[in-house]
Amino acid sequence: MKKNYTIKDIAELAGVSKGTVDRVMHKRGKVSSKALEKVNKVLDKIEYKPNPIAKSLKNNKVYNIAILLPDANEDPYWLPCYEAIDQIENEFSHFGIKINKGLFKPYSTKSFKKAAELVISKKPDALLMVPLFNKEAEIIAEKCLEASIKIATFNNYIKDHKVNLEIGQNLFQSGRVAAKLFNMLFGKKASLAVLHIDEAFQNASHMQEKERGFKDYYTQKEDLDYSITVYNLNKNSKISLEENIESFLKTVHEVDGIFITTSKSYLLANPISSYLPNSIIIGYDLVAENIKFLKEDKIAFLIHQDPKKQVYLSLTRLIEFFLFDKAFQESVTLPIDIINTENYQQYLD
Repeated sequence: MKKNYTIKDIAELAGVSKGTVDRVMHKRGKVSSKALEKVNKVLDKIEYKPNPIAKSLKNNKVYNIAILLPDANEDPYWLPCYEAIDQIENEFSHFGIKINKGLFKPYSTKSFKKAAELVISKKPDALLMVPLFNKEAEIIAEKCLEASIKIATFNNYIKDHKVNLEIGQNLFQSGRVAAKLFNMLFGKKASLAVLHIDEAFQNASHMQEKERGFKDYYTQKEDLDYSITVYNLNKNSKISLEENIESFLKTVHEVDGIFITTSKSYLLANPISSYLPNSIIIGYDLVAENIKFLKEDKIAFLIHQDPKKQVYLSLTRLIEFFLFDKAFQESVTLPIDIINTENYQQYLD
């Protein structure tokens, strides 16, 4: 077993004072070239590696990380993110890590901007956010850069904008995965619908990328005869989301498959049996209502985006940067998991 060398041990081996060793190891103060050579020679010989945790504790530095994410009471998809935050706080709070949540309504740009301004005003060391609204997210990222706040994104990315870290799936590729599944189910010919539910499509790059990948798959398959129609279904002052969905189902005929780009597949799973009983649904995310209809075979497949893992990895990477000086891996792409009745349980355990 290798010996755990102390500063005193190194000083004795090098024939210098403990203060000299401390100055060399922490790169502070003046040291003669001769003393520097002696200490470095000993450090190389014993393969000395400093303890970064001990270093952070000695510095007594508190790192504040803000996380900007949707309110789970408004959309249950985000609930696992809260579990990841709790886990991180349990693991790292004693190392001087503080997490501050900024919550916003997932359908409101005004709420998003207000929550962002509040967390930025507290001058965190880093901001982790869901860039749900692309234009507003770009403005927030710019403010962070001006304030020297490290910025990371998860679940989606900011188009044409430099961030320190982004973690999530390749959304374009996940759209292609959904298209491939329909191709396997229907063969050479089918009528498909792409549904964007309850989000502003024009400002939501995550839905745009999924749609783009979905269409791209069929564009490259010249031997296939697939018709694809895109619908945006949202609530407004005149009609509820449920009424909008029912209106859609009443007016659409002969749709073999429906690709839903958000976590709201459950909103169609029940009413679709009355209007399009033979249509197959492919959607996203293991929220409780989706799982219920998956088990009843009213949803064929779900693409699992694992928001808990995305948040846990994002926060861990930020913490490793602050505590251990570990360089950022700018982009981390997670696997695309296809869920059905046979394997959903293992993702819940």
